[in-house]
Amino acid sequence: MSDFGLLLTAPEGKGAFHSSFHHRYGKTPDMELNLIDSANLLGSTSSFSIFSFNVTVPFNPSKTSKCPSHFLVRMGKRNNNHNNKIETSKGFPQKEYSKGNLSRILRTEAAVKGIEKKANSQKFTNLSPKAVLEALDDSITNNQWESSLKKFELLRRQHWYEPRTQTYAKLLTMLGKCSQPRVASLLFERMLSEGLKPTIDVYTSLVGAYGLGGLFDEAFQTIDEMKSVSNCKPNIYTYSILINCCMKLRRFDLIDNVLSEMSYLGIGCSTVTYNTIIDGYGKAEMFELMDNALTDMVETGRCLPDVFTLNSVIWAYGNVERIEEMERWYNEFQHMGVSPDIKTFNILLKSYGKAGMHEKMVSVMEFMEKRFFTPTIVTYNIVIGIFGKAKNIEKMEYFFRTMKYKGVKPNSITYSSLVSSYSKAGVITKKIGTIIKQIENSDVVLDTPFFNCVISAFGQVGELDKMEEMYLKMMENKCIPDHITFSTMIQAYNTQGMVEAAQELEMKALETKNTSVSLSRTRDQTRF
Repeated sequence: MSDFGLLLTAPEGKGAFHSSFHHRYGKTPDMELNLIDSANLLGSTSSFSIFSFNVTVPFNPSKTSKCPSHFLVRMGKRNNNHNNKIETSKGFPQKEYSKGNLSRILRTEAAVKGIEKKANSQKFTNLSPKAVLEALDDSITNNQWESSLKKFELLRRQHWYEPRTQTYAKLLTMLGKCSQPRVASLLFERMLSEGLKPTIDVYTSLVGAYGLGGLFDEAFQTIDEMKSVSNCKPNIYTYSILINCCMKLRRFDLIDNVLSEMSYLGIGCSTVTYNTIIDGYGKAEMFELMDNALTDMVETGRCLPDVFTLNSVIWAYGNVERIEEMERWYNEFQHMGVSPDIKTFNILLKSYGKAGMHEKMVSVMEFMEKRFFTPTIVTYNIVIGIFGKAKNIEKMEYFFRTMKYKGVKPNSITYSSLVSSYSKAGVITKKIGTIIKQIENSDVVLDTPFFNCVISAFGQVGELDKMEEMYLKMMENKCIPDHITFSTMIQAYNTQGMVEAAQELEMKALETKNTSVSLSRTRDQTRF
């Protein structure tokens, strides 16, 4: 049996680690990771105004600057000469919905858009609660903080509005994710002005907003304030949020202080807390501290390592190609009774691929099939990408065919890997037509990185007409060109001696960059 076969075979007997674990807990590890849910969005109310924001329109290069003359002429020719090839009614599909949900989705989208148009007006004060709350929830879910605050203003102008702390907690959490700690502070002050008393959820969300924004002094001050408020004492969830912020911003110097404070208050770490610490140290390649945290977790006798712990540890070692340690910990977790999930196998695949151990990758896929683990789109994208980078086109195509046979739909990442791999192998001109045809007959949603791959592939082989055709398709699909798009095309023009076209495209790229910076500064200056 191969090493990997031994690795992935669940141990028959009880190892020393497993026996110790079972002796402490008297049971096998609980596989469920319990997280505290954020507050549900409820309606809130007062006629008090919070912020006024100017409308900012996302930058669209096609509307803010003219194409260079040579570039525009070439684009125009491609559009006229190949109008039948670049389909306007069909083209690359954007999205497809099932018939059963289509009408409901359209109604919801229409309602949300209607609310967005009314958010900047002062006259709408009796709108449908369902429509307003759905529109606000949509913006919060998508972390659109400016849009969310405008819709929150609209909500507060409604006659039926009643202030609720749950709404503020959800907004504060979103502002933390968007790195807007100062706005979160102002929002908290507005909540107080409405006569609402902060709850532990509100305080915890504010701590997270400060922490993710790098304002750790304010985060610790908020926790100190919580200690003086009855029924709002910081709990394990509050400290877990703070520790998560420290880990994400790599403020490892603060971790010991937080843990000491928790110990002083009699608050023990939970499984979530330990997992946060282990994952943070692992991502920072601080392996000794990661192992120490894992040892502490097991020795407490209260917290059970779970699949999240497993995935964090093997990812950390696999990411730096320390395969032996990765495999050893995989086996240790199996002895502890922690079973792998699909993410575990994806981590193994990526780690073996990064280390160039392709045979073990195949063994993982075979093991998954035997144990009835269904590969996901992420699984296939990892395998296809790795074999493609290794120029093993045969294996790459085999897994691509298997993917489709198993009913897993390729996405933009899949096709980007195929294009990039064919380009490196020098067979892009033979294969690209098939890829384009497959995309046109599917509902895959394309993105800027995909078009950059195709544009680069055609540029490298000097097929500028096709490169420009893909640029047009990119614009048709409303994928905004980035600096990679422009630099790739400029290099292609220079390689073919088209210096003037390259210079004009450089001017367009510079104009695009300057306009984006200008709009960003204007947005920053008009927030309040």
